[in-house]
Amino acid sequence: MKKDPGTAETCNAMGDILNRIGDKWSVMIVGYLTHKTMRFNELRHAIGGISQRMLTLTLRNLERDGLVTRTVYPEIPPRVEYALTELGRTLTDPLDALWNWAAQHQQAVKEARYIYDTTHGVEEEDRPAERRYAGAVR
Repeated sequence: MKKDPGTAETCNAMGDILNRIGDKWSVMIVGYLTHKTMRFNELRHAIGGISQRMLTLTLRNLERDGLVTRTVYPEIPPRVEYALTELGRTLTDPLDALWNWAAQHQQAVKEARYIYDTTHGVEEEDRPAERRYAGAVR
């Protein structure tokens, strides 16, 4: 039986999924794994600014959601690699589109914020802090 897209159950499921795939760390992990299979520390160093605990939790949740596979090789020391699943690969186009949109419109958003702040009398100290992704270059 197909679910009605307007039901509370469907909306809650959508919110849950969007929270997972829309968070900063998940987007970055999926972005890196789009290019190649990576080991834990390789991912951690590539992303920069992510704690070991946050990377562990995010990878575990992405694996739980069927977006990432974790492969443990019986070696000493153990080798663990992470890769996108076929389901995870379906995220690359939407995330690329979002990334490209942000890159194309960042100046317009900056200008809109300036106009809003000026019009509404928002002082510098009252503005939301600028959020930067780890590894972002100004």
